Amino acid sequence: MTARHEEIAEELRRAIDREEYAVGALLPAETELAARFGVSRGTVRQAVLALTAEGLIGSRQGARRVVLASRRSQSFAELRSFAQWAAAMGRAATGRVVSSEYRPATDRDVMWLQVEPGAPVLHVLRVRGLDGEPVLLERTAYAGWIAPAVERIEPDCPSVTQRLLDDTGLVFAYGEHLIDAVAAGAQDAELLEVRRTSPLLRVRRMTTTREGRPVEWSDDRYRSDAVGFSVHNSIGSNALARRTGPALTGA
Repeated sequence: MTARHEEIAEELRRAIDREEYAVGALLPAETELAARFGVSRGTVRQAVLALTAEGLIGSRQGARRVVLASRRSQSFAELRSFAQWAAAMGRAATGRVVSSEYRPATDRDVMWLQVEPGAPVLHVLRVRGLDGEPVLLERTAYAGWIAPAVERIEPDCPSVTQRLLDDTGLVFAYGEHLIDAVAAGAQDAELLEVRRTSPLLRVRRMTTTREGRPVEWSDDRYRSDAVGFSVHNSIGSNALARRTGPALTGA
């Protein structure tokens, strides 16, 4: 049987997901929540502590809790695929391969994939969407050991990460992300259906296995009117999250 504080925690999670308590808003006081749910303040405190541990709310001594994120946000402290993030929002991830070809390894390939200079590296350009709307371009280079499995994946596969797990057992365990802004070039603008020079949020990422073996590096470009990143600062942590909506915001 589910404990009462777990039921309350889940009800609060759903309320945050529905934006009844938006990011940056204060949760009601413990006394108000206790009255609403007909429980003691101790039971409410247990529920609130669970949400604090998950990074959904922040806690300051002597102050009410602040909403930091929802389950529809993806914290970069966890490594989730685009498709997993979309599913958490109740939206369908789509994918389309624009091009796939082997090229001689560049300096970046050598550095991030640990290959020899000039070695053939598989480069794939994909358009990713939410419910069919293009929101992301992925320019991904794959290490030679995983490239054949990538080539076998159908061009419209919604989750390459899941397919590689199913087909090869590959787990993307560690990631490094570098985030900045760039202007859309001609190809970016055409594929993302925005004007040329429109601002895009760029995430350059490199992922490895648990053993530290490089899997891929990618230059990901998001439409800034569709996807944004939020930063929540506290003494204990500095959580960066991906979410739908425009702009890079700080809190």
